[in-house]
Amino acid sequence: MNKFTTLGQFIIEKQADFPYAKGELSRLLRDIGIASKIVNREVNKAGLMDILGSAENTNVQGENQQKLDVYANDQFITALRSGGECCIVASEENEDFIRIDSEVSKNAKYIVAIDPLDGSSNIDVNVPVGTIFSIYRRKSVDGIAQLDDVLQKGTEQVAAGYVIYGSSTMLVYTTGCGVNGFTLDPSIGEFCLSHPEMKMPKTGTIYSIIEGNYVHFPQGVLAK
Repeated sequence: MNKFTTLGQFIIEKQADFPYAKGELSRLLRDIGIASKIVNREVNKAGLMDILGSAENTNVQGENQQKLDVYANDQFITALRSGGECCIVASEENEDFIRIDSEVSKNAKYIVAIDPLDGSSNIDVNVPVGTIFSIYRRKSVDGIAQLDDVLQKGTEQVAAGYVIYGSSTMLVYTTGCGVNGFTLDPSIGEFCLSHPEMKMPKTGTIYSIIEGNYVHFPQGVLAK
């Protein structure tokens, strides 16, 4: 019988790699994982439900929003709001950042920058899409988190990752101590460790770089 390591188990086991956290980052990553499973469910039902096509709005980049953009944005914001570990969400789908100042989040220490569903227009032609996220620790100590907490350098990231929704759904993240990939097992509804310690090959004949906006991962890993 194969032994599976779920995303939740892995995060808890690696919590010691993040000495100044007391479980908050682990819970935050768990919340992102939960939201991504909900988004995955809708992406896989896209051809069967009225969730394809344009939402007849534009995002902050001036791009046409798709219905799935709006849905994914709502799911991640809801998960981060209810989780209690995030004080600000900066989403590509919102013109301004969203401050979470609920009772459960009053002591939250983290900011999440996210593109909830990158490439959503590809859904109509059955091409994979993804979520991109970056996590920062707030700088301010007292009161409500401010804009300066959001406008931090990429080198200040404490974690970053992405989720690919396709023939298999995969979540990849790093906290600066290696990059690990988890594939969603639909039979148990859990992300399971499938690609431990991911690295660029030392040698190879083919590689690809997508020009555009980049999230700079710790350890030099890049993702669009």
